[in-house]
Amino acid sequence: MASLTTASRLGIEAFSDCEPIELRTNFTEEELQVVIRAAYRQVLGNDHLMASERLVSAESLLRQQEITVRDFVRAIAHSELYREKFFYSNPQVRFIELNYKHLLGRAPYDETEISFHVDLYNTQGYDADIDSYLDSPEYRESFGDWVVPYYRGFESQRGQKTVGFNRIFRLYRGYANSDRSQFGKNRARLTQEVARNLPMPIQFPASGGGIGSSAMSASLVGAVGGDRDKLYRICVVQRGTPGSPQVRLSNTEYLVPYEQMSTTLQKINRMGGKVVSITAA
Repeated sequence: MASLTTASRLGIEAFSDCEPIELRTNFTEEELQVVIRAAYRQVLGNDHLMASERLVSAESLLRQQEITVRDFVRAIAHSELYREKFFYSNPQVRFIELNYKHLLGRAPYDETEISFHVDLYNTQGYDADIDSYLDSPEYRESFGDWVVPYYRGFESQRGQKTVGFNRIFRLYRGYANSDRSQFGKNRARLTQEVARNLPMPIQFPASGGGIGSSAMSASLVGAVGGDRDKLYRICVVQRGTPGSPQVRLSNTEYLVPYEQMSTTLQKINRMGGKVVSITAA
């Protein structure tokens, strides 16, 4: 796991000190509720869950230990609730990305993984495709029957490809962010990287001070630098040089595509500007 300083810069500090959540024998009702909430949060991509949407029957079976945590995760992923939130409203490749994130805690590694699930769904259907994640040796080795899936892409683990670390940041948008309220929403994130077998660079969320002002941090934290299909409005004020008269300066705005953002920010920094905010245009 990254150091606390690095984790904070990457926006993953919420995971830097967390132990996997496991349902152990002789659990209390409070411990059971912790597991249930964690499973809903992970599988539903941190999306809001109304009380009426809870899978009461599956929760009861888990309470009675008639099913495992893995079975409870399976029930959520098979449910109409999961289909409505992610299957019906997304293209197939985006849905596969989300399944990897929600059920295996990582991003797809290569095109063969995408193709496998496309073929499996087309030949055997939705339930078989979902089961392929949960019944895989990778799931069993990583989570077993009683651990709630979690984001593994931020850690180095046996059998995990290093490219997964870069790619999880294309799917992860901050601990408090929902998979249904992100930049780009239902657009696939990894299509080009996976097809070209190239990892994209990780861009640190900005922090206070210097060119990375708090306003900029609030706009981009967890967003991996923004969405490649959008234009961004950068609002800048010019710093006065030491010893110069204090003159009120008007804000300057730059309208730039994602690909030019880094170059523009460097230029603003060289000119002594201070970024006030960065927002999608």
